[in-house]
Amino acid sequence: MVKNKTVETELSVEDYINNITDEKRQKDIRELVKIFEETSGFPPKMWGEAIIGFGSYHYKYASGHEGDAPLAGLSNRVAQISIYVYPEDELREKLLSELGKVKSAKACIYIKKLEDINVDVLKKIVKNSVDNIKKIYG
Repeated sequence: MVKNKTVETELSVEDYINNITDEKRQKDIRELVKIFEETSGFPPKMWGEAIIGFGSYHYKYASGHEGDAPLAGLSNRVAQISIYVYPEDELREKLLSELGKVKSAKACIYIKKLEDINVDVLKKIVKNSVDNIKKIYG
């Protein structure tokens, strides 16, 4: 069985944020952490070396692969900030269309800077994602 690389660690969220050299990006990440913590109801924890996760759930696929993952998360990447969420399919496109200047993939939203998005819509996405994952995985 393959071992998951992205697991909850004891690494410091504060150290991770402090190591972001771009001051504007560091400020955006700090604000996003506050938003995610407030909206999800979970404190930030490091997952692997580069993902700040909130809450956790256990998944098991039909293939037998299983593991734990954060209910929601974010990460500073070179080109953008990655936001890891999984909102309900029927709301996903509507919420993304209202969010602002973003790119997206199945469970990821990419933003350049916090001022490009509508924070109230982001809060709805995070809340819906946490509720959706809890509904799917218990």
